[in-house]
Amino acid sequence: MALVPYVENVIPALSKLQNSSAQFHFANHDVRLVQDWKKLGVAAVVWDAAVVMCMYLELGQVEIKGKVAIELGAGTGLVGIVAALLGAKVTITDREPALDFLSANIKANLPTDIQDSAVVSELSWGEGLERYPAGGFDLVLGADIVYLEDTFVPLLQTMEHLCSDTTVVLLACKIRYERDTNFLSMLKQRFRVEEVYYEKERDIHIYKAWKLPSRRDL
Repeated sequence: MALVPYVENVIPALSKLQNSSAQFHFANHDVRLVQDWKKLGVAAVVWDAAVVMCMYLELGQVEIKGKVAIELGAGTGLVGIVAALLGAKVTITDREPALDFLSANIKANLPTDIQDSAVVSELSWGEGLERYPAGGFDLVLGADIVYLEDTFVPLLQTMEHLCSDTTVVLLACKIRYERDTNFLSMLKQRFRVEEVYYEKERDIHIYKAWKLPSRRDL
């Protein structure tokens, strides 16, 4: 969601984030993503949560082919690209400064015959939601988007707008701080939530959520 300025990082474990590219193999395709930590910070590198989300999508536990999906805070676009490769029609979103970078990654990694399966669109959570159909998505995807407490309320507002009572939400998260747990508590007030996958090596949780009916619907 947030575009964080580059800060020189000397932690060896994070050095891979400063590589100019990252390569993966998902959905029988090689995916090579450009990264640009210095220019766009967290929005322009591949985080472990995105990789684990793609691993989970490949498992086939959630129907993807033919579904209408949206990715929130897409960053490099890995999750949206893999969803498109698996047969979804995906709207891949982030804030405006990241869109050119995001679009280039998607164009470079989707075969010509399915380029139309992915559309890049600006979305700042909680703003301009009328541009997106209320309840218009089968699947809402988010990888490592739960980290800034100030965004929790607009993120939940956005999720509620995008979801119908049949929409499946998948969130891949690393639970780093108490505030991350607090977000899950907030989510459970509006959605039915269950943990469906845990990748121990990377310490990534995947949560599946369905919108609870509003009181007026009861």
